[in-house]
Amino acid sequence: MTSLLSLLGRGAVAGGAAGFVSGGFSWLLAEPVLDKAVRLEATREEASGGPAGVELFSRSTQHTGLLIAAVLTGASLGVLFAVVYAIVHRRDPESTPWQRSLMLAGAGFTGVWLLPFLRYPANPPGVGDPGTLDTRVNAWLAAIGIGVIAVTLAWRVHGWLKQHGRSAPQRQLAVMGIVLAALVSLFALPDNPDPVTAPALLVWDFRALSAASMGLLWGGLAVGFGLLSMRAARDRTEAGLPSASSAVPAT
Repeated sequence: MTSLLSLLGRGAVAGGAAGFVSGGFSWLLAEPVLDKAVRLEATREEASGGPAGVELFSRSTQHTGLLIAAVLTGASLGVLFAVVYAIVHRRDPESTPWQRSLMLAGAGFTGVWLLPFLRYPANPPGVGDPGTLDTRVNAWLAAIGIGVIAVTLAWRVHGWLKQHGRSAPQRQLAVMGIVLAALVSLFALPDNPDPVTAPALLVWDFRALSAASMGLLWGGLAVGFGLLSMRAARDRTEAGLPSASSAVPAT
């Protein structure tokens, strides 16, 4: 139990720090693009004679809220990351934490964000009819489900092939085949029902910055969790304490 709580604490700290970095990046670089998109949407509504949107909070307040939300989201993601880490490596959670942290974060980034993003790339504010929100959310959740299943299956197949003595190229080709099959499945999902009316340069700037922000979040989580786990393992060794693997029961 102590080891699990330690893992959860590392995940929360690493995720919160990664969220702060990711949120700070978005505040400095992505928010100006969002501001431009918001102004364009307001101008479009005025030109069409529609009612102007009323902001409950000013953009400056929203910028501050972005940073707070990014930290909280990162901490929550870090706790979930630690839970998955503890389940996957329950027999020896303190062994090679750096490599394992990087691999798990890479798998999470690919399954939870990258594969769904390739099918449904992010769009700036003003793109999307409120009436199609449920359809878009369901499609995005389905894409995440496919991505998570693909990454889990790839991990299982890779481990099975390694256990049976298959070469590294064979294992890598199998993983690549599963990822490609997932991509085909993703593009079998329905298209985004709403046209993208924002300027192309604005849309691609927003998507590139969104990708960079998420890369910082997952990369920061991997690095932070790995470093904290290495430090915990070193402290445990110096203190002469038993390995944490004895504190996490194998199932």
